[in-house]
Amino acid sequence: MKRLPTTELLDTDAGTPAEIAASLADLCRINRWFGGINTSEALIERVARRHGVCELSLLEIAAGSGGVPNLVAARLGRRGINVSITVLDRARSHLNGSNRAVVADALALPFTGGSFDLVSSCLFVHHLGPGQLTEFVREGLRVCRRAFLINDLVRDPLHLMAVYAGYPLYRSRLTRHDAPASVRQAYTVEEMRKMISQIPGSEVDIQRHYFYRMGVIVWKAPAHVGAGVSPVQAERSFAEGVTFRAV
Repeated sequence: MKRLPTTELLDTDAGTPAEIAASLADLCRINRWFGGINTSEALIERVARRHGVCELSLLEIAAGSGGVPNLVAARLGRRGINVSITVLDRARSHLNGSNRAVVADALALPFTGGSFDLVSSCLFVHHLGPGQLTEFVREGLRVCRRAFLINDLVRDPLHLMAVYAGYPLYRSRLTRHDAPASVRQAYTVEEMRKMISQIPGSEVDIQRHYFYRMGVIVWKAPAHVGAGVSPVQAERSFAEGVTFRAV
């Protein structure tokens, strides 16, 4: 099944505020029911266990309403792993104000190097072409101290069939267009590994998860872990260097 790049309606806000809200709600349900929450949870927990830490700061990119990181943080908190979340999205209308939130470009993050333990994205990288994807990973590695996390779809004909079968579950016409488009332009595990492995100084770990999900951990090179700025400096940078929008 060949990759077919497609412009998704939610990317262009081609809908009413009610339709956009319904589509974001669809995404939250899809992540809860079909492996998205579990995948992100597993990725963060693996980083915490490897580094022996129970406090992590996380920047979630293309976060939308923040449903995924909030649910993941709640689950991990019950197991003693506390995650402090900042959400970032290109559109103010996608954010709901439940976290520290910023409107910015995912390929030009407005943070100094090493500002967060983790930089993460869920259902975002399939929107990017190969060149943009490697640029995005480089930018995420710049801003993180420990690892860059990707939670995304696996392109597969059976996955596409399942998405069409799920039409009755979608409440928004945007989702009915965007869900199959997302599968068609998603990457395979092999494609993802090949692209990210070209980035010098990174260790790539990719695993498949429930219902055609892939979880990617791009570990920051040991020489750079902890480099950059201290947590206090990062907090100051966040407060002084980023323009926040009321959401």
